[in-house]
Amino acid sequence: MGAAAEKTTPEKAGPEKKEEGGKKPEAAKAPAAVRIDFDGFEQRGVRVPVPADNLGGLEAVKGFLLYNKNQPFVYGEVNGRRPGGSSLWIFDLKKRQESELLPEVQGWTLSQDGSKVLARTGQGPAASYQLLDAKPKAAEKKTVSTKDLYVDRIPAEEWREVYDETWRRFRDFFYVKNMHGYDWKALGEQYRPWLQHVTHRSDLTYVLTELISELNIGHTYTEGGDQFLPERAKVGLPGARFELDEKAGRYKLARIYRGHNEEPKYRSPLTEPGVDAREGDYILAIDGAELKADDSPYRLLRNKTFPVTLTLNAKPSLEGARQVTYQPIQSEASLRYLDFVLRSKETVDKLSGGKVGYLHIPDMGAPGLYEFIKWYYPQIRKEGLVVDVRANGGGNISQMILGRLGKKLLGTRFGYSGEHPTTYPSTVFHGPMVALTSETSASDGDIFPYHFRFAGLGPLIGKRTWGGVVGGGNSPLIDGGSVFVPQSGTNAPTGEWIIEGQGVAPDIEVENDPASLLEGHDRQLERGVQEVLKRMVEKPMHLPKRPADPVKTK
Repeated sequence: MGAAAEKTTPEKAGPEKKEEGGKKPEAAKAPAAVRIDFDGFEQRGVRVPVPADNLGGLEAVKGFLLYNKNQPFVYGEVNGRRPGGSSLWIFDLKKRQESELLPEVQGWTLSQDGSKVLARTGQGPAASYQLLDAKPKAAEKKTVSTKDLYVDRIPAEEWREVYDETWRRFRDFFYVKNMHGYDWKALGEQYRPWLQHVTHRSDLTYVLTELISELNIGHTYTEGGDQFLPERAKVGLPGARFELDEKAGRYKLARIYRGHNEEPKYRSPLTEPGVDAREGDYILAIDGAELKADDSPYRLLRNKTFPVTLTLNAKPSLEGARQVTYQPIQSEASLRYLDFVLRSKETVDKLSGGKVGYLHIPDMGAPGLYEFIKWYYPQIRKEGLVVDVRANGGGNISQMILGRLGKKLLGTRFGYSGEHPTTYPSTVFHGPMVALTSETSASDGDIFPYHFRFAGLGPLIGKRTWGGVVGGGNSPLIDGGSVFVPQSGTNAPTGEWIIEGQGVAPDIEVENDPASLLEGHDRQLERGVQEVLKRMVEKPMHLPKRPADPVKTK
């Protein structure tokens, strides 16, 4: 036994304090208890007379309500919002009036007593912090300087905090409570000693990755933080593929990627009006610097963000050469993707005699929705359809796409002219379909083919999908990094977990071997067209012909 605890005696109370005049000070009054009468609660509600709008961030203080009026959500905009941010408004409960406190607010918070608002306004270098009263027509607004603010941190302590926070996020928000049967507390302690060897944020990322990967699930990521990567040099690309003619000792424009130049995303510089560039042309010089076999065209295009002039000729000689100027792009990824779509569509047209439509959905986000709208509706009167979700990176719009593909023909309408009816619903596709899948169809790109088949829309052709459908969201960490915690899984209508760790197996497995692809044959696409054509013969689904004109004189 240790030493006995030291005994203490309470101090004697001093003389009772009195206010001036000999009066005892009043004891602090306890706040009145709040009692809610729940009977008939819903009948006593009164609508706040604020016009309907995209409102959010509601806060209540004595006598007032504060809230945001947000820009409308637009799928495809950065963060879903149009530039400009939100505006901060206040509603006077006594006067029953609303008024704007601050425009273009990026974020705001109330003081603890609800009397002040600290708001961030503006964007980028022009951003500032404003302090004002939480009252209509606030008389005083101060700009809070952040000039001398800095963070005094000890990296090792911050890394421990990031580690602990990551562990807690998974403990509290993982989609199942049993952590897949793993002892999460023990795993946290198992990897904690590794922190003593962390000397850089990338080391910490490695430790976190090892920890969360123990849960054996697809959507588990950690990224970002205090990592400073060098800026990549910009290259003034022409939207073309270069090829070295070793015999001539010169580079050629082997392929000029087709563009849809009305769309900024698919602008192909060498195909724009007035740019006289042709496939097979030799590139003899770039901005006056001669280009030969011992050099690289990409070196000469480095840091070209302004118009670039190419010296071109049909022969590897400067004699008779012409100069062509183009406005460069910084990435050719979109043009390469468009080229794939156009070539696939041309293949389907050729194999089906123009009877079968084709569309590729690259992801289940805003770009994928855009591509679906762009390609689906112009082909809605085709007799069959190949839906390609190979390499689909996922997102959250699969049910929107399936909702459109799954519409059923309920009727038609004929007008005063023409023999072709409109349909009811107007945007229904009436014909057989197939879906193409691959090993890189992932996340919502897994979910789409599963439900495509479950809904009876058609068979799946290709390869088994990735198999990662437990989704969640990014959670911020103290150093600016983030961790992705899977928070909800996908189930069949009968309730069991599906797809995760297994993927979606095709009905018809077809391998796209490299040799066939190099020969210009997409075996999966070709088989898809075959299956659609077969179903068009087995079960024709033509729209009805115009019926005889009704006679009502009998």
